[in-house]
Amino acid sequence: MIDVDLPSSAAELDWARAVERLLYLFPTVIGVGVVGALREADLGVPLLGRGLVLIGTFGYTVLSLGLAGALFLDARRVRRQPLASGEWRPNPWLNAGFALLWAPLAGVVYLVRRHRRFGTPPGQSGWWLAVAVSLAATVIGLIAAGIAVVLAFPASLLTVVGFAGAVAFGAFPVAIHRDAAYVCTRNDAWRPNPGLYLGLAFLSLSIAPLQPLLAGYYLLRRRESLGTP
Repeated sequence: MIDVDLPSSAAELDWARAVERLLYLFPTVIGVGVVGALREADLGVPLLGRGLVLIGTFGYTVLSLGLAGALFLDARRVRRQPLASGEWRPNPWLNAGFALLWAPLAGVVYLVRRHRRFGTPPGQSGWWLAVAVSLAATVIGLIAAGIAVVLAFPASLLTVVGFAGAVAFGAFPVAIHRDAAYVCTRNDAWRPNPGLYLGLAFLSLSIAPLQPLLAGYYLLRRRESLGTP
């Protein structure tokens, strides 16, 4: 990674951060749609499942359009600064088109490549706590879900457990991305790419055993590098 600052206004710099913030919202929106599609939210409210599907679909569409626009504007600005961007000159139209086809992947790939050239502004040092809480919530949620299935708990209780897990899962990608942005500026021995870990966190949401493994591995490497947790 080469840490180079782009000569531009603060307003222009916000487009890269807008890409991050829009990506943070995808897990929650997708989760709402999945819950509705599986009809797990059986709380006695008519058409609730269909409503959740519509909310998820509409939210995903809006986020995809917003992400496409943010990628286009940031890529165009980077491309107009050849001395700063070096050999990486992202095509605004290709990145925007990719986002319309598969928004989360397009955003992650862009952030990974952007970080290698410009780095990612570090956040606060305490985001690892959210990673640890997400890890604990996932493990507890999996155990609770297993017990609920074995003991044939009511569907409404399973729904509550599912929503609690969705909240924890939604926080995990944000936490690991922000913490990786902090860690990569603190130690040369281990400089995790925040965009890469954001992508792995997204992937872990669809593969249940991967999330605790990824969180545990990350926290272990962080401890070896910085001494915390």
